[in-house]
Amino acid sequence: MPILNTTYKPSIFFRNGNIATIYSGILRKVKLTQERERLTLSDGDFLDLDWSYAKEKSEKLIIVLHGLEGNAQRPYVTGPAKLFNENGVDAVCVNFRGCSGEPNLKYRSYHSGATEDLHEVILHILKSKSYSEIYINGFSLGGNITLKYLGEARSIPKEIKGAIAISVPCYLEGSANELHKLKNKPYANRFKKHLVDKLKPKVLQFPENISEEEIDSIKLLRDVDAVYTSKAHGFKDAIDYYTKSSCLQFLSNIKVPTLLINAKNDSFLSPECYPVKEAKKNENLHLEMPNYGGHVGFILKGEYYYNELRALAFVEQL
Repeated sequence: MPILNTTYKPSIFFRNGNIATIYSGILRKVKLTQERERLTLSDGDFLDLDWSYAKEKSEKLIIVLHGLEGNAQRPYVTGPAKLFNENGVDAVCVNFRGCSGEPNLKYRSYHSGATEDLHEVILHILKSKSYSEIYINGFSLGGNITLKYLGEARSIPKEIKGAIAISVPCYLEGSANELHKLKNKPYANRFKKHLVDKLKPKVLQFPENISEEEIDSIKLLRDVDAVYTSKAHGFKDAIDYYTKSSCLQFLSNIKVPTLLINAKNDSFLSPECYPVKEAKKNENLHLEMPNYGGHVGFILKGEYYYNELRALAFVEQL
């Protein structure tokens, strides 16, 4: 599939990747009414699903997946949900384990390769609802999960008609290396603080699994993956986690139409996160690489972002 040309040209102010990223993450507001459903998972843990609906009964649904330490109320999640609702498509915004404002029940939580939870969400929806068309819209970590899910050796339900993935760290080790560069130190420190704060209660919950000394040993963001993420989810170490969870190796297997939008000025992404070779070899993978947009910051004048309008257009043309 030829690499897609892009029409995204923001105002001069938002051509700065850091400004676009920070504005979108902190200052954007989206009003959306959601209804929460708690899904009990097969291992006894839970996920909270936040639903919003089109004005008329719809047979179409979009599943929206947030990024690292996000949730279903973040504007980059509620933005596409609201736009799709206004265009006749229901939306369910998934809170990953421990991300809905309440600690999850297990020692494990969520991670970049945790496609098994997405699979359970989809099976639950197919069993309890009557949607004939389902689309997935994943952001950053949620985008990696989306692409990995679609490319793994499993049977994708026929109702899954397409996907959109935004600002995706397709090669996790490379993205981790980028996040630890001086240019990204404020972001890395912010992620680390949120993750460590969430880990501390697990010392009391699961003292046999993790100690205060191990928590204190976390100095860098990647230390979270060494101390907790890899061990809690069955990987040998952080590198094993990055290697097995990166979606890059699964892109060639994707068999449903998929749009991937990664901005060239996204400071979180390494060169490997722009899978030109893979897109050229897979007619189902549509790769768009705007010069601007930062990390999930494709700002336009008006209520909606470029990636949201592109997602809707992509779905409507399928």
